[in-house]
Amino acid sequence: MTTVTVVGSGVAGLCCAYYLLQAKYQVDIITASDGPDQQCCSWWAGGMLAPFCEQESAEPLIETLGHESMSFWQSFASKQQIEYHANGSLVVTAPRDRSLLRQFSEQTQGAQAVGSDAISQLEPDLAHFKNALWFEHEAHLEPRIFTQALWRSCQELGASIETSRRVSEAQFKDLQTNSDWLVDCRGLAASDVLNDLRGVKGEMLHLYCPDVSLQRPVRFLHPRHPIYLVPRPNNIFMLGATMLEVNASKRATVRSVLELLSAAYAIHPAFAEAEILEIGVDARPAFDDNLPKVRVDANRLYVNGLYRHGFLAAPAIARRVTDYIDSGLRCNEVFDANYS
Repeated sequence: MTTVTVVGSGVAGLCCAYYLLQAKYQVDIITASDGPDQQCCSWWAGGMLAPFCEQESAEPLIETLGHESMSFWQSFASKQQIEYHANGSLVVTAPRDRSLLRQFSEQTQGAQAVGSDAISQLEPDLAHFKNALWFEHEAHLEPRIFTQALWRSCQELGASIETSRRVSEAQFKDLQTNSDWLVDCRGLAASDVLNDLRGVKGEMLHLYCPDVSLQRPVRFLHPRHPIYLVPRPNNIFMLGATMLEVNASKRATVRSVLELLSAAYAIHPAFAEAEILEIGVDARPAFDDNLPKVRVDANRLYVNGLYRHGFLAAPAIARRVTDYIDSGLRCNEVFDANYS
């Protein structure tokens, strides 16, 4: 049986392992963490599946990958009996920044411009907004629940998993020798060999606010950051996220936290009394064009650069990785032809 070693247990690594296991390969997973946990960027993700909204700043490839990934997540949720929220997303802004809403509409597709009556029906707690954009065909999920479900599924499908192991470059050479294929999904940890990989620092918060109820993610247009508020169960909200061009991933800055909390207050004043449950910081791996890439070095495939599109791109990338290993099919849209 063909053996594949996958290094990394973030959403990219687990999606690759899952697809390969479904294709009947023998898969070994090696991860520096104890599984999907705080060491993975995926732990701090918003979980928004918003291919239309991402048109505002992302290349068309992200929309293509996003639609495919959404179908995967919806099917996976049904099999695992976990919640997939197909409620769309809502985009709002402060009255003084109404021009940002118009600009966002011009740069994207799939939106309906809605007024106060429609907003009241969609989100009664946001009835104070007079104008918004509703992207009906978007969705969201809970990243921690889904990555843990992927982890369990890989185990059930027969993957061997070795945790708490950091693989040195010398050990990678041994893995390449002992495996038919090696899929490197380490994110920024691979920057020792991928010299053009950079970190984009993202900061987020989890808030508990019993006085607000939302059914879908809310994007609040901001001059500096694409701020969003994503509902979680039990009146918990994920508030994110900054995009700072620094590799540091340890601590949030006062400026960022103030901006995020100010945005939450602008969305609904009740967030002034919200409890801060968690502040998360991580550096997301990205290439210069902010697009994911698959690079091939003999029998080693690097899957990296998912930037802030992990859940929106990972399943579609994993399917293309599996196609390459299975039949040599190279999808030019994600395989980096300039890499050698």
